[in-house]
Amino acid sequence: MWEKFKLILKDIDLRRKFLYLLGFLAVFRLISSIPIPGIDALKLRQFFEANQFFGLLNLFSGGALGNLSIMMLGVGPYITGSIIMQLLTMIFPALKELAQEGGETGRQKFNQYSRLLTVPLALVQGFGLLTILERQEIVQFLTFYEKFANVIIVAAGSILLMWIGELISEYALGNGVSLLIFAGIVASFPSDLRQTFLAYDASQLPTLIAFTAIAVITVAAVVYISEGDRPVPVYYAKRIRGMRMYGGTTTYLPLKVNQAGVIPIIFALSILLLPQMIASFFASSANALLKIVSSFIINFFAGPWTYAAAYFLLVFLFTYFYTAVTFDPQSVSKNLQQSGAFLPGIRPGNSTAEFLSKIVTRITFVGALFLGAVAVLPLILRAMTGISTLTIGGTALLIVVSVVLETAKQVEGQLSLRAYE
Repeated sequence: MWEKFKLILKDIDLRRKFLYLLGFLAVFRLISSIPIPGIDALKLRQFFEANQFFGLLNLFSGGALGNLSIMMLGVGPYITGSIIMQLLTMIFPALKELAQEGGETGRQKFNQYSRLLTVPLALVQGFGLLTILERQEIVQFLTFYEKFANVIIVAAGSILLMWIGELISEYALGNGVSLLIFAGIVASFPSDLRQTFLAYDASQLPTLIAFTAIAVITVAAVVYISEGDRPVPVYYAKRIRGMRMYGGTTTYLPLKVNQAGVIPIIFALSILLLPQMIASFFASSANALLKIVSSFIINFFAGPWTYAAAYFLLVFLFTYFYTAVTFDPQSVSKNLQQSGAFLPGIRPGNSTAEFLSKIVTRITFVGALFLGAVAVLPLILRAMTGISTLTIGGTALLIVVSVVLETAKQVEGQLSLRAYE
């Protein structure tokens, strides 16, 4: 590890990318500390301690929502826009063709649509969050012009953060959006750990040891599942062209156990946010039916066990859904057949696609159970111990470990390329 770090420092290009990354992250953390005006800090802290969902939402904003920063929305609108665009590819074949077969120009145009969609999503989410916080009396009552200005500010902050993330992806190391979320999580770790340890006294030492052991096991499980794959052997037929023979080699197709990453968790959070925001709008309605329905929804999500059950079910279902969107067995089978490759004992074409679909369905079941368990484990621990800082533990560990592994692979690839040169 130390030798690789020295190689990064010696290489001019890698050193520049590393410094760019540190600079962009420093700018992000600096701007995230600038709050919007009119905040009751005590009520804000109590609100996040009592509300599990907004604690998780604060996680994806890099802690900016917890400070009611001008970047309180984080990269949430951009992620939501990207998810919506991916879902639209299943409805509109032209979009799917643009994203998958349009080459670099098509992908750039597809990404541009995601950026444009981020703007109205940021405005809507900013207005909804400010309204909820105003009704909770966390933000002082705002006039129309004051609220309009704050919505524009937080939407602009989210768009600025999206731009910083793309600059990181282009000029630094790793995926920019993932690294911004990673930076926010890591920055909140010291205070969360301090609050967790302060919540215990000497008589609760066994509980503290058990919590530490669970954290270590969770990290090991995240690494194991994230790196796990099911290798499918692939054979290439021999072909003779002129006086030379091609093919005849054997390789394998790695099918990852968790192909969806943390996207299902983000999907689930987005779905869980919508009914709570709508219920909060109609909680004080004069209509008796709307008021009863809104109260039921708010109370449902306030219950730790019902919330955890809904969260687990959504993560489980979205893992299958996102895997079906990103992995097309028919397309993989067609590509293998066109390149003269085949699976041993399986006929090319539809038989190969059915075989791959069956394998992906089975291994995705394991990945979906794992993601659901990681998502709800902190909620269960919080319900059992009463410690609010455990709410984001599993999701945070999953994101941190995934981002570290992804960035380490990119650095390894850069170092291998330079060693080859």
